[in-house]
Amino acid sequence: MRRSIPALALAMALLLTGCVSLSGSMYTVVEPHVEQPVLGEDSSTIKAGTYSELVNGVLFFVSQGLEEGTIQLTDYTGDVEEDLNRACLEVAKDDPLGAYAVDFIKNEYTTIITTYEATITIAYRRSQEQMNSLVNITGTSAIETEVAQALGAFQTELALRVGYFTGDADTVLRQLRQAYYENPVTALGMPQCTVNLYPESGTQRIVELLLTYPQEPSILQRRSQQLQEKAAELVEPVGRQIDSRQLSLLMELLPGAVAVNPQGGATAWDALLGDGANHEGLALAFQLLCDTLGLDCTLVEGTLEGAAHFWNQVTYSGAPRYVDLSRSLTQTWTADQLTELGYQWEAQEAV
Repeated sequence: MRRSIPALALAMALLLTGCVSLSGSMYTVVEPHVEQPVLGEDSSTIKAGTYSELVNGVLFFVSQGLEEGTIQLTDYTGDVEEDLNRACLEVAKDDPLGAYAVDFIKNEYTTIITTYEATITIAYRRSQEQMNSLVNITGTSAIETEVAQALGAFQTELALRVGYFTGDADTVLRQLRQAYYENPVTALGMPQCTVNLYPESGTQRIVELLLTYPQEPSILQRRSQQLQEKAAELVEPVGRQIDSRQLSLLMELLPGAVAVNPQGGATAWDALLGDGANHEGLALAFQLLCDTLGLDCTLVEGTLEGAAHFWNQVTYSGAPRYVDLSRSLTQTWTADQLTELGYQWEAQEAV
């Protein structure tokens, strides 16, 4: 007798925005893995005697990217029809790889005395290349490192298999934003980002980021290279000077190197190579020049008279000074002076 069991559809993945911070508490990590099942004549045929082996068999097929496989159940004591349905649903909905990669699973089986032979058919919504490109990491905090690398290469897609995920999509977006501002040479326009989590809950998750940049990645890669070369060219004479003079010399060259435009772009490229930059682009440009020289500088995000604003903090000779190129290309201020001018920011907050 041959019976057909209905297809099992995937649940839609979460789509959220925003972020939270993580604690530094200790935890135990159980890495996701697929146990090697008992194989039949080839890797598309396996043997199972328990429900857990049945689940593992279906997951094994998915991990191998197989579209069809056979599971032989001998002396199986459970309800075969019910357990097949339940196993396929568990893989398709609750396992990270299944939730990420599978479109639907269906199965049918035949009975020969005490042996059941189940045919598992799997349809995928991810290519084998996408599945092979999954990056395995442990812990939510490790996401930022991978995101920074993706932004630096202007990747449009990133999928991470996280061994211990304790955040949500908001967490990932905060990490994306943090990584963006930490590298001015590739901060050439904040990409729009869609974060999908597979499955919808649990500590074993696949985190997918879909990134849309304001320009084609090839253009941004070229601009990033141009920007890096321009910054090195500008600070080359400053870098030859003794350390105690570098900040003052850097400030002296800014009027001839930086283009200010309150309505301009928000990148260092706009400030150094384009038609001028606003406060954000100017702060990124100054950060890039300081990074190139090795000066201790951070990007600060706060408000100026209630409006969002970017500027820089430079620690020089042990004392912090503040630079806002949108206000002056040659002057620095103390924290008290900025406060009197209407600036507000969290103590030591930098992006």
